[in-house]
Amino acid sequence: MKNSARGSVDPFIVMDVMEAASKIEKAGHDVIHLEVGQPGTSAPILAKESVIDSLSASTLGYTVALGIPELRNKIAELYWHWYKVKVDPQRIIVTPGSSGAFLLAFTGLFDVGDSVGIGSPGYPSYRQILQALSLNTVTIKALSDNKFQPVPTDVINNKLDGLLVASPANPTGSMLNRDELEKLMAACKKKETAFISDEIYHGIEYETRAVSALEVSDDCFVINSFSKYFSMTGWRLGWIVVPNKHIRQFERLAQNMFICAPHISQIAALGALDAHHELNQNVQTYKTNRAILAEQLPNLGLAKFAPPDGAFYVYVDVSEYTDNSVNFANEILEEVNVAVTPGIDFDPDRGLKTIRLSYACSTPDLKEGLKRLNNFMSKYRL
Repeated sequence: MKNSARGSVDPFIVMDVMEAASKIEKAGHDVIHLEVGQPGTSAPILAKESVIDSLSASTLGYTVALGIPELRNKIAELYWHWYKVKVDPQRIIVTPGSSGAFLLAFTGLFDVGDSVGIGSPGYPSYRQILQALSLNTVTIKALSDNKFQPVPTDVINNKLDGLLVASPANPTGSMLNRDELEKLMAACKKKETAFISDEIYHGIEYETRAVSALEVSDDCFVINSFSKYFSMTGWRLGWIVVPNKHIRQFERLAQNMFICAPHISQIAALGALDAHHELNQNVQTYKTNRAILAEQLPNLGLAKFAPPDGAFYVYVDVSEYTDNSVNFANEILEEVNVAVTPGIDFDPDRGLKTIRLSYACSTPDLKEGLKRLNNFMSKYRL
């Protein structure tokens, strides 16, 4: 029996790196994880307490497809707290992770053969999900001069049914400011291109705050997650905000695709939304780690990177040392037991000359990882 062509997607290489690191750990070696975009902290205390309190008081059965009303109300409050934007809770759909939100957006907005633009470098699963849904991916080779973000001419010069933008971005951590976001969204409106904003790293920002697409217009689709700022990756919970006219369409899809997001995770999220004090302490750790990397990477010979505006990644040019970042990352893992992600995961054309480092780990782990990387890089300084 043949396989579906839609299922012939590329692997998510960071998951392969994690698997290789796991084998080294099982052999009794200590690995420093700088590959995975996962906070080194657990879910906030209030989230775990909410779950404990619910276990004896709730059956934890199906919820309504759109999500627990109380949770949707609290997410709406978050938009006022962070951006001073009023969002009708009815427009918020709780999903099984942001991945569930991407599936809803892509199936709710596009037909087979439609074209969706994504920036490169970018999160690899965008293009793989698009391929699995028989949609055409238009890869926009973003430039460092544009912070590796799409610009209005990319919309004007391409025939796009949709554009997906991430700010802060993975793997670069770059952000669009208000003016840049307005111009990009205006170009999409002019071309009748659906605008999808991936905002899963909002809350993890440094010098300036991230701007939500909802501050510019309600005519967009905004995706967020409890994985990053809220430190709840394994709970698999996200959400999407849709314009009013799309609510029922997305609800029908959610009913049939997922029935609902995990009830237990929705209970945890209710607590997490009250845990800003703890979560902002996590952000301070990321800020400390970011400063350490900015200071020490040049001393290692890894000086070609732009300090990220948000998220917790540094995207490093290693073309001076290799033209195969997969082999380079494997050597680092095998020789000094530090896991990093090859850039080809994020940019199939130019990524063989880059790697991504995640600094979502603890500060002691980061310092140990840099010590080991220094040992690895010493051979290039001879």
